[in-house]
Amino acid sequence: MGASMRVLHIVKTAVGANWAYEQVRVLCSLGIEVVVALPSDTEGLAPRYREARATVVRANLDFPSRAPWRMPATLRACRELVARVHPDIIHTHHVGTTFVTRLALGKNSPIPRVFQVPGPLHLEHSFFAWLDITLSGPRDSWIATCRWTQQKYLALGIQSDRVFLSYAGTDTKPFRGLHTGSLRSELGISAATPLVGMVSYMYAPKWFLCQRHGLKGHEDFISALSLAQKSNPIVRGVIIGGPWAHATRYKARLRRLGAKLCNGSLTFLETRRDVPVIYPDLDLAIVPSHSENCGGAVEPLLSGVPVVATNVGGLPDLIQDGKTGWLVPPRNPRALADAILVAMQNRDEAHHRAMEGQKLARHLFDLKRTAREIAEIYGKLLKVTKSPGEAAVLSDAAVMRSQFPRTEV
Repeated sequence: MGASMRVLHIVKTAVGANWAYEQVRVLCSLGIEVVVALPSDTEGLAPRYREARATVVRANLDFPSRAPWRMPATLRACRELVARVHPDIIHTHHVGTTFVTRLALGKNSPIPRVFQVPGPLHLEHSFFAWLDITLSGPRDSWIATCRWTQQKYLALGIQSDRVFLSYAGTDTKPFRGLHTGSLRSELGISAATPLVGMVSYMYAPKWFLCQRHGLKGHEDFISALSLAQKSNPIVRGVIIGGPWAHATRYKARLRRLGAKLCNGSLTFLETRRDVPVIYPDLDLAIVPSHSENCGGAVEPLLSGVPVVATNVGGLPDLIQDGKTGWLVPPRNPRALADAILVAMQNRDEAHHRAMEGQKLARHLFDLKRTAREIAEIYGKLLKVTKSPGEAAVLSDAAVMRSQFPRTEV
């Protein structure tokens, strides 16, 4: 495998998608040459990609839904980038970048492409699921990052040898589960005060998906906290995470709802960089998503914090009801509130489930293991692609790219 393999990773954001950076970091350490296309080659994670010895190229290849007139230029930029890089494999990490890549290169591009699906949202809507399948070609494959996504592609008619399963690896080292008391001190509450929390960006409802509430279920958490306080008035809540993209007005709406329902017992904090430090101060983490991969359940369990989550997407892969946490139906504040009260009243059981969940999370999301799985998938894709009629094409690409060393890509 080694340095003779060049993989082009296309990521729609330089300031998010930390899972892609972590994966690239380990892939580079395995000797794979990685070129990363980001909207900015200076901001966000771009310097860290370079520190990992990946080549960073500035290219905004997300689907320009807000400016559709930019589509021809975006497709041209994608074709030009691929022509310069001459990758053996193209690895996309988002729905928009995947669709752009397929449209730009066509169905019959000789370069194998793999879409690592970050979450099941687009597959839950028939039009976008249809578009995903329709735009794909014979050399397209998928890496599902939860079992729900894997089963959905199989149900859509994709052959099993083109759908892989590999969880999005996480750097587990920062999550040591040490109680510092820093969050409680910041909130002005004692160690004895029950504290439940939600850690998530605020994603505004998407009109084109007919959403009335945010994807992450903030409204449900606020309502559930209000209901739980009727039985346990001293419980406090905290929401950690600011608005994503253009969700400022949505953030204000959530704050108004919190003030109305929770009577000063809910605190909103902005996006934090010290989440591994403050997580252990929570007695219970709530993941009330309407659509989710494994998402917000990974970090609290790595921190040894009990979790109540909704039974959607990939969350059941990690939160096994009765064993590693509590699962409740989505969009059901009453069920959330009941689970919160049960977990609070059974601290020993909550701790036991958290410890079981921590072991499972450390296994499923071990970064070195998942990155090696990705490297093995690359090997399978190249082995399938190198049929006698195509070997010369790939060989020519390897020769041509020797004219473009890492500093010139």
